[in-house]
Amino acid sequence: MSALFSELKIKNLNFRNRIFVSPMCQYSSHDSIPTDWHLVHLGSRAVGGAALVITEATSVSAEGRISPYDLGIWNNEQYTAFLAITNFIKKQGAVPGIQLAHAGRKASTHRPWEGGGPLNSSENPWQTVAPSPLPFAPEYPAPKEMNSEDMENVINQFRQAAANSLHADFQVLELHMAHGYLLHQFLSPLSNHRRDEYGGNFKNRIRFPMMVTRAVREVWPDDLPLLVRISCTDWAENGWDLEQSIELSKKLKKEGVDLIDCSSGGLVPSVKIPISPGYQVPFAGKIKEAAGILTAAVGLITQAQQAEQIIHSGQANAVLLAREMLRNPYWPQQAAKALGVDLPWPAQYLRAK
Repeated sequence: MSALFSELKIKNLNFRNRIFVSPMCQYSSHDSIPTDWHLVHLGSRAVGGAALVITEATSVSAEGRISPYDLGIWNNEQYTAFLAITNFIKKQGAVPGIQLAHAGRKASTHRPWEGGGPLNSSENPWQTVAPSPLPFAPEYPAPKEMNSEDMENVINQFRQAAANSLHADFQVLELHMAHGYLLHQFLSPLSNHRRDEYGGNFKNRIRFPMMVTRAVREVWPDDLPLLVRISCTDWAENGWDLEQSIELSKKLKKEGVDLIDCSSGGLVPSVKIPISPGYQVPFAGKIKEAAGILTAAVGLITQAQQAEQIIHSGQANAVLLAREMLRNPYWPQQAAKALGVDLPWPAQYLRAK
């Protein structure tokens, strides 16, 4: 029996295995509406045998986009266009998931293959927002410090985006609190220098992300999974760290969060990250044990036996693959063969099995 290919039940959903497709920005939408690219990109990973296919970071507002080409789900046209994608993913036996995000001070940028960095004055940039007026990097403009009205607007945007995600037939929702985007910016003392009830100590810094979580939980059905991706450490002195991540995970569990997606970094540039195969897996193991919550491990997981050992040893309940899935949408099928598992193939592909 393979642990990696055992079923996982979360709430009322049964996942056919423990292989999840990690959110990966494609920067390929028009008016933040999904296109044929997204249907093929996400659909092929469902055909390939993954249990959960999560969209890229999908913005809750125009101002929350990383780039002008990001997906969004703040209006009817956007969520209606997702229906073809969620329907196709379900027909392949996979579960469609969506990651809701707001980029905060890292918004209004070029696509990576166009150089990245902030849009210039002739490219219709927009005002970015953050807990404090601290730019992400020297070349970035200073964001506007959010006031109570700004925060209330963002909470309502996340709530509406969650409702729209339900209309789009997504079955799993993930909140993006990682990689230096808005909710992570509130969590970390490196980006949150506020002196009111939303800054300073741990209790204050988690206040706004917890308010967003509660707002989403109000509209997201109790019988469908709610995930949260966090950066377990900033990899920077005096920043967010594993100890705080454990305490946050405990509190998120009490608010109805079902699984913590354990990533790291992204808040500040030029930090030294000790990258190696599975380098973030220990975070998932420690949070799973200390917070008593389901976790998923992500980060340079590329080999079948490696993924099998992560699940078999109890370090995480699922693995999330990103770059390896870009290289090979059919990685689950090949991993099954390597582990001696007879994974069902789509009838159209049986001649190649």
